[in-house]
Amino acid sequence: MPANVSLNDNFQAELVRHLLAIDSPEAMHEALASLLTPAEYQEISKRLQIFKLLREGVPHRKIAETLGVGIATVSRGSRALTTLPSSRNDDL
Repeated sequence: MPANVSLNDNFQAELVRHLLAIDSPEAMHEALASLLTPAEYQEISKRLQIFKLLREGVPHRKIAETLGVGIATVSRGSRALTTLPSSRNDDL
């Protein structure tokens, strides 16, 4: 395994630990706003809404139109949602 893959895994684990240590919605917003560009923050927020709307049974095309995203983005979200364990799926 290349060293950079292991390093990236460590970085991701550290990010997760950092986010889990945040204890309020306001602090989480501040952390995300400082870590992400406004566009990245908006995209992540939209992806979470894609999961929510898919779970509600909203058609892919309607989700794409409502959120202003491509149908491929919605399809990717649908595939990702089906690969989550059911316990994690309920958290979204």
